[in-house]
Amino acid sequence: MPELPEVETVRRGLAPVMEGAAIARAAVNRPDLRWPFPPDMAARLTGARVDRLRRRSKYILADLSTGESLLIHLGMSGRMLVSGDPLGLFVHDHPAPEKHDHVVFDMDNGARVTFNDPRRFGAMDLLPTDSAEGHPLLASLGPEPLGNQFSESHLVEALKGRNMPMKSALLDQKIVAGLGNIYVCEALFRCGIHPARKAGRVSARRVAALVPVIRAVLTDAIAAGGSSLRDFRQADGELGYFQHSFDVYGREGAPCRTPGCSQEIRRLVQSGRSSFYCPACQR
Repeated sequence: MPELPEVETVRRGLAPVMEGAAIARAAVNRPDLRWPFPPDMAARLTGARVDRLRRRSKYILADLSTGESLLIHLGMSGRMLVSGDPLGLFVHDHPAPEKHDHVVFDMDNGARVTFNDPRRFGAMDLLPTDSAEGHPLLASLGPEPLGNQFSESHLVEALKGRNMPMKSALLDQKIVAGLGNIYVCEALFRCGIHPARKAGRVSARRVAALVPVIRAVLTDAIAAGGSSLRDFRQADGELGYFQHSFDVYGREGAPCRTPGCSQEIRRLVQSGRSSFYCPACQR
């Protein structure tokens, strides 16, 4: 599933052709994805101007001139692809419709944005912009890891006395929003913290040190266009490249990249997810 860097990469790719433009025509080609689409979704979107495109955790929100916001979740395999861009940023002509093109936006500037989702685990909803943060999918989210509210003091307090593993704590969206399996593994490696170590037993100093490291990992991933492991594509159809910079994720049996370390990367399963770590560098 795309994590924060992939979703932010998609948002940045969509912004040049969607922000300030109107949806001349919206086509909704099935009644649902993971959940049913909201009533009259195509009619409510057609003619609306996209005033702002933003991200909350792993969700994209398009704030519309109608006072509603379109919430988008990419799910496991969802892609937002741009074609026919009049700004010259994208080179793709409008392709022939594909089987899994479930929602299509023809913008009034000539661009087309297609939501393609073969597995149909994605989702879209329409909600009032002024109360968007109260939506059930957003209401309980913690602070954004790249925002000011995600501070050393917040994370230290949030993890104090916690009996859960560090990996599980950082995946808890109520503690910090948007982190997923890949980037938690990478951040824990950079900080030298074992993924199975109990969160409440990690010193406040080491927990605080995680905050700038998490930000650095996410910033590096966004700069590389995210990570493409299976289905992820940027808005122009290109792959992300951060997977080539993984220190531990997916590298079971490969040598640790820390200078002077002779250990191999290991894998363990936590709550059904694979965690990758170096047994020598992470304690």
